[in-house]
Amino acid sequence: MSHHYSGLDFGFPHGDARLDLTDLYAFPKPGDSSKSILIINAHPSVGVNPGGPTTDEPFATEALYELKIDTDGDVVADIAYRVRFASDKDGAQTATVRRIEGAEAARTGGDGHTIMEGAPVSTAREAHVTESGDYRFFAGWRSDPFFFDTLGALNNLQFTGADYFADKDVCSIVLEVPNSALGSGAVSLWARTLDGASGEWVQADRGARPNQTPFLAGEQNSAYLAGEPADDARFIPVFAHALEHTGGYTQAEATRVAGICCRTCSTMIPRGRRPTRTMAGHSPTTS
Repeated sequence: MSHHYSGLDFGFPHGDARLDLTDLYAFPKPGDSSKSILIINAHPSVGVNPGGPTTDEPFATEALYELKIDTDGDVVADIAYRVRFASDKDGAQTATVRRIEGAEAARTGGDGHTIMEGAPVSTAREAHVTESGDYRFFAGWRSDPFFFDTLGALNNLQFTGADYFADKDVCSIVLEVPNSALGSGAVSLWARTLDGASGEWVQADRGARPNQTPFLAGEQNSAYLAGEPADDARFIPVFAHALEHTGGYTQAEATRVAGICCRTCSTMIPRGRRPTRTMAGHSPTTS
């Protein structure tokens, strides 16, 4: 499942579509197994609550877009890639990309190492790609890759087969990295957005695996989106409650399945294996 509309009542986190994660991808670079492609998609071009188009501005300039990477299996980030956007006097957006390592990677503070700055954001078909050393970067509007009958899902799961996202767009953040920058073994990844509109950084959305919000998190949706993967076991009861009452599970079955949903790093996939799509909404995915 996709992670579109992860806020309350199929809305956007903090009411801002630009903070809404939709997908996370991680796969080997075709033709060059020494590098990997990491993609965060955010900002659906059309919402359902409220309905209609969102905003033409691709990314929130008062936000941080982060990719977290755990290299030792403790579900705490050891490496982070942080992207911050700015607008010039003509309204065009540019991006600054930083890499943070060690204990700072698990926190919000710390500037880390600047990989590139002033990278142009693409708002049309032409893709502006910025290169810096072994890194390549793209950010901008692209066609939404997801297929789903959203209106059917909202109509008591009376599906019609229509692809709601066929003519919709999302904003992609694409980073090509050398595998040597991702540690020496299997890694776990997740993405998050942080909202700084209040003057303090507040986590708005996060995810990696198939969507747990808003279907399973229920009244704990906001707490789930603001949480950390290492603490996800606390959501087992609310996930189990949703499964028991809407999926026809027994209490024991619901608790068991909820534990699987909340268990982090359940499958370690060594780097270099076949390309894998990962979707936002859960504890870290592995690659």
